[in-house]
Amino acid sequence: MTAETSTTAPKISFEFFPPKTLEASFALWETARALAPMDPDFVSVTYGAGGTTRQLTHEAVTTIQKNYGVNVAAHLTCVDASRAETLAIVQSYADAGVREIVALRGDAPKGADRFTPHAEGFANSIELIEAIAARGDMTIRVGAYPEPHPDSTGGTDADVAWLKRKIDAGATSAITQFFFEAETFFRFRDKCEKAGIDAPIIPGILPIQSWAGAKRFAAMCGTSVPAWADDAFTAAARDGEGRETLLATAICTELCDNLIRGGVDRLHFYTLNRPGLTRDVCAALGIQPVRELKAVA
Repeated sequence: MTAETSTTAPKISFEFFPPKTLEASFALWETARALAPMDPDFVSVTYGAGGTTRQLTHEAVTTIQKNYGVNVAAHLTCVDASRAETLAIVQSYADAGVREIVALRGDAPKGADRFTPHAEGFANSIELIEAIAARGDMTIRVGAYPEPHPDSTGGTDADVAWLKRKIDAGATSAITQFFFEAETFFRFRDKCEKAGIDAPIIPGILPIQSWAGAKRFAAMCGTSVPAWADDAFTAAARDGEGRETLLATAICTELCDNLIRGGVDRLHFYTLNRPGLTRDVCAALGIQPVRELKAVA
């Protein structure tokens, strides 16, 4: 891996999730209002496990697209839908002016042990990507895994080979699962380069709102938790209120700075619909709001 120190601020993007309650709706709109002035390259809106937030995702995507002046990428999965139903969703996004899709296989529905394709649906993310790409009017982003995907049987090498197939199928960039150490990303980037992947690979960054929650997420997606981080957050919790937030900001800022020093020019923040930490980290990196946000219509 050849490190190249960058003197320019990276492009940034943010991930939101669709609200299920009125209170959660206010949190999403406040997060979008707080972060949209930073002029992100795009924002994405997730799709619940098993397609459980399909309509909510559509509503959140179209509302943000209409009212917040940002480019929105809608998550879309293969779970529990026929090909016709899935492509109808893509068309509905196109009709609303949305031109980006984050195409994913998707997690198994609640109560299921593993992903099982719908009888009339797409068997995997590659089939989904190919079908969307055939339209010719969508930018397609995909997921990537610096550490082995929980369902992977061949480790990181197999995941890299699968990512190459997704890029060849029509994807134009990949967003990684979150990780705690920059070297994890750099090792993965090196493997991707050796495999002939030349599309941008955007590191996914998780500002740690809750250490217990971050560890739960890590266990679900196969992200390794370094002992130093566990020790640091345990000590911060003992030191009193506010110490964990300061530590989270410092750790996330250092991770982003190390990535930028290593040649990374794009960062994707998993906001969890809470803007404070993400905004503070961006500010520490020298990324400031660049425009005023017009009132929501």
